[in-house]
Amino acid sequence: MLWLRALFFTVLMPGTALVLFPSWILRGQPRPGLAVTEPPRLLGLLLIAAGLVPLLASIRDFAVSGRGTLAPIDPPRKLVRVGLYRHVRNPMYIGVVTALLGEALFFQSRALAIYAVVVWLVFHVFVVLYEEPHLRHAFGPDYDDYRSAVPRWIPRLRPACLSGARSS
Repeated sequence: MLWLRALFFTVLMPGTALVLFPSWILRGQPRPGLAVTEPPRLLGLLLIAAGLVPLLASIRDFAVSGRGTLAPIDPPRKLVRVGLYRHVRNPMYIGVVTALLGEALFFQSRALAIYAVVVWLVFHVFVVLYEEPHLRHAFGPDYDDYRSAVPRWIPRLRPACLSGARSS
C-alpha cells in the first residue's frame, strides 16, 4: 500500500511540476527541430536525467527508510537520513529544479527557465516557512542535529556522519 501511495503522489506532485505545467507553458511556443545532437539540447537531456535520479532515489528513501511519501499529507514517519539526505537536506527539490532547467535547455524555452527559478523560490519559501518548522516539531533534537550537520541546498561532497535517533 505504501508503494501505491508513493507512486500516486509522485505522479501527482513532481509529475505536475515536471510534465503538466511545462506542457502548458510550452503550448503555442515554436518547437525546436528534432535534432537532439545540438549541445544545449544534449545538456538539457543530461540535466533532466541528473534531476530525475535524486528525485526518484529520494522518493524511494522516503518510503523505505521514512515509511512515508513525499506528500505533506502522508509524510515519512521517521526522519530520513540515508542516501542523498546525508549530503543535502532537500535532494528531491534540487532534482525537480535540475530537471526543469534541463527541460528549459532541451526545449530552448526562456519561459521554462523562468518557471524553474520561480519553482525554486516557491520551494525555498515552503522549506523555510513550513517544512523545517514542521520537521523540528515532529522530530525535535534529532532534526536539529541533522540540520546542523547537513546543508539545505548546496550538497556536501562527503556525506555527513549521522548517528541514528537520540536515545531517550
